[in-house]
Amino acid sequence: MSFVKDFKPVALADTNLFKPIQVGDMQLQHRAVYPPLTRMRAHHPGNVPNKDWAVEYYDQRSKYPGTLIITEGAFISAAAGGYDNAPGIWSEEQVAEWTKIFNKIHDNKSYVYVQLWNLGRQSFPDVLARDGLKYVSASDDVYMDEEQKEKALKSNNPQHGLTKDEIKQHIADYVKAAKNSIAAGADGVEIHSANGYLLNQFLDPISNHRTDEYGGSIENRSRFTLEVVDALIEAIGHEKVAIRFSPWGTFGTLSGSAEPLILAQYAHVIGELEKRAKEGKRLAYVHLVEARVLNPFMVEGTGEDMTATNDFAYSIWKGPIIRAGNLAYHPEIVKDMMKDDRTLAAYGRLWIANPDMVQRLKDGLPLNKYDRDTFYLMSAHGYTDYPTYEEALKLGYGKE
Repeated sequence: MSFVKDFKPVALADTNLFKPIQVGDMQLQHRAVYPPLTRMRAHHPGNVPNKDWAVEYYDQRSKYPGTLIITEGAFISAAAGGYDNAPGIWSEEQVAEWTKIFNKIHDNKSYVYVQLWNLGRQSFPDVLARDGLKYVSASDDVYMDEEQKEKALKSNNPQHGLTKDEIKQHIADYVKAAKNSIAAGADGVEIHSANGYLLNQFLDPISNHRTDEYGGSIENRSRFTLEVVDALIEAIGHEKVAIRFSPWGTFGTLSGSAEPLILAQYAHVIGELEKRAKEGKRLAYVHLVEARVLNPFMVEGTGEDMTATNDFAYSIWKGPIIRAGNLAYHPEIVKDMMKDDRTLAAYGRLWIANPDMVQRLKDGLPLNKYDRDTFYLMSAHGYTDYPTYEEALKLGYGKE
């Protein structure tokens, strides 16, 4: 491993990135946020957070006091999952491990939100069939791609559009997962309504072909997401609930800017959140994936849509906004974003490789390279063995 080459770091200590901000009921000491990053280290069976490495992993990345850590996506139920090595937060065994993680983050005087995850048609239909679970989405037979269709038909688990009663059950599962998160010590939860997963599948016209009150119009496509929001506000309090969107994303075969009305869709759902805020129920934050990253599996700098922007959200939503998308290599963009006093910046892949990322951002220190091949490896390698800056120097980084 070595430092990233051909990148000149910039010290951001004197920018708004290092200005404290109130988010929900948290007093953050800076605006660099650790975003949800799936690492596929959970134990199977049971989707239990890794008992050997996960506490250390989150400990390393929360050392700078006053940091907001958003966990990797946690399945709200077995029915919402289908990836064997991603964690859940529905069982007692899962909650017990999360409690250890949250305690460690709090020991570091930092904060933690749990991202609540529901895969929908991005799950594996054959894995779901193995476990006696349905392969679900907004609509029957509107497959993500031919590969998923083939897997579904071969495993006799065709894509099933959720019934209204099943939607109610999923909402109940969100509530249980949110309550479990708070009981385990989390500061709040982030509803995952981005990146082509189930709630995003209801928002998007490519995947949502329903003709009932959950499909057709922009208002109807927003309904499931907003019902989850309302249920969690009632269950744990508005100041402990947040949400993530990817308005321009195409991952999971969704619309992006190819759909002329996609901006209207997100302006509506974000407007509904601001409407609730004006009624005294403001969410902690809205988290937006930038058009700089249309597909999280693409390498930084590829697949960008430079014609699209999330700036529209500021004229609608008046609370804190977290922006995510290839920001580590672009301190000049972060400086510009920080001019709006409600903004926070999420740093993902490079924070994986730089456990002391906040200090490096503050002081303009070189960044460790990440090893993409270890992102989803069931090993401590590429997970807990990345060095801090001081450790990297002792290892000879920068001398190669």
